[in-house]
Amino acid sequence: MAPPAADVDLAVRPVEIDAPLKVRSKTDSGSRLSAPLKYTGSLDQYEHFDVTPVIGEEFPKLQLTDILSDDNKLRDLAILVSQRGVVFFRNQDIGIDDQKVLGQKLGELTGKPETSKLHRHALSNSKRGIAVDENGKLDDEVSVISSDLNRAYYKDRFGYGSRRIASEGWHADITFENIPSDYAILKLHTLPTDGSGGDTLWASGYEAYDRLSPPWQKFAENLTATHHQPNFNRVAKQFGAELISGDRGAPENTGLDFQASHPVVRTNPVTGWKSLFGAAHQLEQGWIDGVTERESDIIKAYFLQMVAENHDLQVRFRWGENDVAVWDNRSVFHTATNDYTGKRQGNRVVSLGEKPYYDPESVSRREALERIGKTI
Repeated sequence: MAPPAADVDLAVRPVEIDAPLKVRSKTDSGSRLSAPLKYTGSLDQYEHFDVTPVIGEEFPKLQLTDILSDDNKLRDLAILVSQRGVVFFRNQDIGIDDQKVLGQKLGELTGKPETSKLHRHALSNSKRGIAVDENGKLDDEVSVISSDLNRAYYKDRFGYGSRRIASEGWHADITFENIPSDYAILKLHTLPTDGSGGDTLWASGYEAYDRLSPPWQKFAENLTATHHQPNFNRVAKQFGAELISGDRGAPENTGLDFQASHPVVRTNPVTGWKSLFGAAHQLEQGWIDGVTERESDIIKAYFLQMVAENHDLQVRFRWGENDVAVWDNRSVFHTATNDYTGKRQGNRVVSLGEKPYYDPESVSRREALERIGKTI
């Protein structure tokens, strides 16, 4: 009798158990920052509030186009996003070209490598023929988030009424790339017509790390994990989709294997805080390096549990038309809620950052806030 998951490739890459794990250092990350950045307060003049104590900030009235030419405010925005995980803006008038400018500037102003540009998604690109504006523009540097395509390519996961566990969806963007994302900007312009459904949730990787006991923190800090996304090649074969195999926004992001090894605990250079990074859906087909398959499965399951089952390190956002979310993929996970039958579509711009690294001198979010006397 075949096992229940016989149609899914769960093979773990052979590893040398005795080989030393290589946790990348800051010196070869490519980040141009010599120290964490400090928020100057330039955005405090605009109405804003913490959505939860741990994660999420909202500016209910500020238009991003009003600060697009002010580098000091954009740098503060990037710092705030990195500190709060995700920042929300309501009913934005920003167009796709300015959205791309914003995505690139957030990374540039916070020290990302000069070779890191905007991501060109291997699958969700212009070859799908979906316009990113009212003029029919196609753009490889924009990932079109389309419920129609998701249902076509991943029907059992994205279809309304699925019997799969919803927490399978938790992920950070494009961690299968050698140079993954720092910041992402999503603007939803089309929402389900019944006026509800399609919320997105974000979870703090900082707080997930802080929930680990000290022995588990030390253990995780010495691990790397291989992030793997085999679905793109499956979709290409099944639907005849053409994939981008060349430079996907950084010279290191090439090929069609879609897998990369990164530290399980990652230091965010903007804040200097430690975050759980090697967890959730990006490891569903990946593995913890240097351990047995069984050990890898146990570790992966526990880290996913930390993200998915702690509701007080999550924030849930109900979208309005033309709302924008900006988040830091180095330090948060997110997942969509597939509880609707209508159409949901938007444009996501994904900036590429530095090579993920772990700095043993970095601190946790709780430690950082305790040092300045803030409530956690």
